[in-house]
Amino acid sequence: QVQLLESGGGLVQAGGSLRLSCAASGSNFGINAMGWFRQAPGKEREFVAAVRWSSGTAYYANSVQGRFTISRDNAKNTVYLQMNSLKPEDTAIYYCAGRRTSGSYFLRSSYYVWGQGTQVTVSS
Repeated sequence: QVQLLESGGGLVQAGGSLRLSCAASGSNFGINAMGWFRQAPGKEREFVAAVRWSSGTAYYANSVQGRFTISRDNAKNTVYLQMNSLKPEDTAIYYCAGRRTSGSYFLRSSYYVWGQGTQVTVSS
């Protein structure tokens, strides 16, 4: 049973930075990639970024490309999301998720385990 725990959310002014962390615990992970998704009030949960455990290859949504960086620390079973130049429209609950299939990195349905989420609020 894999569990994911996010941390690092908070309130920040526009233009500021935050770093989110997601620690995986449990055994027999079977995870080949980790993703970050976000959900703003009244909106669908959307893809933000993903990283392959083995190679570190990263994938980003167009809306965050160049501002956010996803990385992983295999020894700590932790994935990070460094968020710079934050905008009010980045305000959402951010979720990390684990993928163990070969489905698209960009689709929610490719991920089988999810964290509880962490709130990010960007004030203007």
